[in-house]
Amino acid sequence: MAIKVVPHRCPQNHQCPAVRMCPRGALVQRGYRAPQVDPSRCTGCGLCVRFCGFGAIQPA
Repeated sequence: MAIKVVPHRCPQNHQCPAVRMCPRGALVQRGYRAPQVDPSRCTGCGLCVRFCGFGAIQPA
């Protein structure tokens, strides 16, 4: 499963907790911006999708 981030659903006012949950380090966040997915590291496990309470991280 590929993962995408929908920036307008992300409040972008905090450190994204899903970034810390990713076992492969595939989510990267700079400052408080919406995180970005590194597809070369993402295995599609979906943990970040389940952990994001705003629905900003979704299956692609």
